[in-house]
Amino acid sequence: MKSGWGRRGARQPKQLGGGLRGMAGRLSVVMFVLLICTIWLLFSRIWHSSPSSRIQDIDINKLWRTAPAAGWRPSSAPRSYWPSPPTESNGYLRVRCNGGLNQQRTAICNAVLAARIMNATLVLPELDTNSFWHDESGFPGVYDVEYFINTLRYDVRIIAKLPEITSHGKAKKLKAFQIRPPRDAPLNWYTTVALKKMKDHGAIYLTPFSHRLAEEIDDPELQRLRCRVNYHALRFKPHIMKLSHDIVDKLRSQGHFMSIHLRFEMDMLAFAGCLDIFTIEEQKILMKYRKENFAEKKLVYRERRIIGKCPLTPEEVGLILRAMGFDNSTRIYLAAGELFGGDRFMKPFRALFPHLENHSTVMGAEKLEDNAQGLVGAAVDYMVCLLSDIFMPTYDGPSNFANNLLGHRLYYGFRTTIQPDRKALAPIFIDREEGHQAGFEEHVRQIMFKTKFGGPHKRVHPESFYTNSWPECFCQLSPQNPADRCPPDNTLAVLEGQLQSGGSHEVETVKGPNNTVLVE
Repeated sequence: MKSGWGRRGARQPKQLGGGLRGMAGRLSVVMFVLLICTIWLLFSRIWHSSPSSRIQDIDINKLWRTAPAAGWRPSSAPRSYWPSPPTESNGYLRVRCNGGLNQQRTAICNAVLAARIMNATLVLPELDTNSFWHDESGFPGVYDVEYFINTLRYDVRIIAKLPEITSHGKAKKLKAFQIRPPRDAPLNWYTTVALKKMKDHGAIYLTPFSHRLAEEIDDPELQRLRCRVNYHALRFKPHIMKLSHDIVDKLRSQGHFMSIHLRFEMDMLAFAGCLDIFTIEEQKILMKYRKENFAEKKLVYRERRIIGKCPLTPEEVGLILRAMGFDNSTRIYLAAGELFGGDRFMKPFRALFPHLENHSTVMGAEKLEDNAQGLVGAAVDYMVCLLSDIFMPTYDGPSNFANNLLGHRLYYGFRTTIQPDRKALAPIFIDREEGHQAGFEEHVRQIMFKTKFGGPHKRVHPESFYTNSWPECFCQLSPQNPADRCPPDNTLAVLEGQLQSGGSHEVETVKGPNNTVLVE
């Protein structure tokens, strides 16, 4: 007992000294942190109070022009040897493109790629227009079919419908074998699983076909093919193009105009789970819609808001634009479906920006009644947004109308886009709702100043290839990197020569099951 006590007693002064030194060390760290915080707070106050050190206001006049291109220009022509489709293919590919206009466009691009890598003949893609749009016009009702086929003649063979099988002198309808492709399937799924079924049956039918091919492909030539489809071959029908240009001409006759895709609609609000700002009855409607259309999931409004998952309200859109320096003379074209919650959500926006238009107010509802319904109405909005001086999406994502538009405007000469960072803006708007309005516009400007505004920039995940096809679908006339050099101007002539030397485009032979011959 004595020796034990002595050992413990001998250690006590050492422990006491170590404890004092540890306490002193911790106090030093605390004092250092307090000093840093004090300096930061002092600097922050000086920075906020000093006009010379604040983030500068955005020059609105520059935003009405295209963004700086840094010597880049759009180009989706092949940069290397690109053989024409062979006269003999492995079979026929049918696809059914579901979803809205944006999903359908990406699906069409993916279908062309799939046909190319499988050496398949593509049957004109089917558009699932009835379930969502209640519109049975399909691909021929929206897009210029002849132009689509002709533009892609160097890339794939395309026919209007499946042919008949000629076997032993008798003809019968060819039936495509139906497959459900995996989401974001890699290229090798098409060259193995899908191709085997095609060779076995002569034709395959891929449905549903939305996001069924990986976006990031380590083959720049295939990515450029996507751009040729999306930005060249997919041209709307002449009456849609004329109507769109008429609207743009009327809007521009009074100066610059901005287009906004206001995604404050029932389906998006229900999907996002942003319900608390609505009445009890409206919340019931949204919850019912969500239960019927989306997977069950507990969503908390404030949590969704903080992480930027709630669409901006019309008033928030107006406050952002006002903070940026746009005044109430700004002309705005609204591309949107029916806004949820009635006019009470639009009144604050209209008070800030009274010159709000849509395709009905510009051209008159009677003229548009038969010309801009269903998919056609979405196509008109798409073209007006593409041609506008500035475009602003309020909710962008991989399955959203704005996704393709952002990429198309980038390709269409780096046209200005304003992309609000909803996650960064959320705490600023929440503070405002709670009565803390000091410095609101300054804080909004700081966030918006970081926007890319449509100039060339590196694609970083989760940004979609369809949102930003730089650098694959762009080139430079005087590049530092030889890989960025623009292709020669006679690329199309070279491809035409290859096509002609490979045989006629009008006749092809496809070997089907049991060596039956399928003739176009």
